[in-house]
Amino acid sequence: MGTAQTDGGARIEYGESGGGPALVLVHGITENRHAWDPILPALEERWGVVAIDLRGHGESERQGPYDPVTMATDVRAVVDDLGLDAPLVVGHSLGGVVVSAYGGAGNPSRGIVNIDQPIALGGFKDALEPLEPMLRGSREDFDTAIGIIFEVLDGPLPAAERERLTALSSPEQEVVLGIWGPVFDTSAEDLDLLAADLSGGIDVPYLSLHGTDPGDDYSDWLRAIVPSSTVEIWPEQGHYPHLTDPDRFVRRLAELDATLT
Repeated sequence: MGTAQTDGGARIEYGESGGGPALVLVHGITENRHAWDPILPALEERWGVVAIDLRGHGESERQGPYDPVTMATDVRAVVDDLGLDAPLVVGHSLGGVVVSAYGGAGNPSRGIVNIDQPIALGGFKDALEPLEPMLRGSREDFDTAIGIIFEVLDGPLPAAERERLTALSSPEQEVVLGIWGPVFDTSAEDLDLLAADLSGGIDVPYLSLHGTDPGDDYSDWLRAIVPSSTVEIWPEQGHYPHLTDPDRFVRRLAELDATLT
């Protein structure tokens, strides 16, 4: 367990385990670093694993703003705190946007992996917008909306694993709206331009791994922004391909890293 301090004074907590080349893990919205627990033993056999609690999540400080660029500075604070030279940086869902922003800002890494989060956020806006009134409503409405969102995303995730993620999750309305508010307040076209600007500086291999097909045009769109990108689809694996088929995920990560080190 470690603590890093950002330039803005936010306290960011992280866990360390294993040994070997550095691997940094960034979780999804409402979750925390323990979302990765089922695959940690396998990861620890190959890598020195650093799992981060983003601000507003887990044991890290509740201090806005909660935008992906600011959260990317949280990741950089941990990397600097540990003196990591060029980690492999992996993010799921919200974490996928955060690690894309981290790489886009030219922060140290040998590769970026984004799990099931298309960074063409215009499509995400279209899917999320019908639930905006509930997300901004009473606590009961907010909780209902969060439940709907994750039920749709789960796909073939085992029921026991959904129960585990639900138990560790902490959906905090202020934090969630701090993250998703700009999605509601920005046009789909401007969101896509923002995503392009956010990720356009990535100059290391970038694997975009999806359990839900992001669409026929997504690979070409992403490659135009990030020439080093590869889009890989694991059909019908849902939003958690790394937890639905963990052995395959660890093997894929090892294959990728073998080309980087």
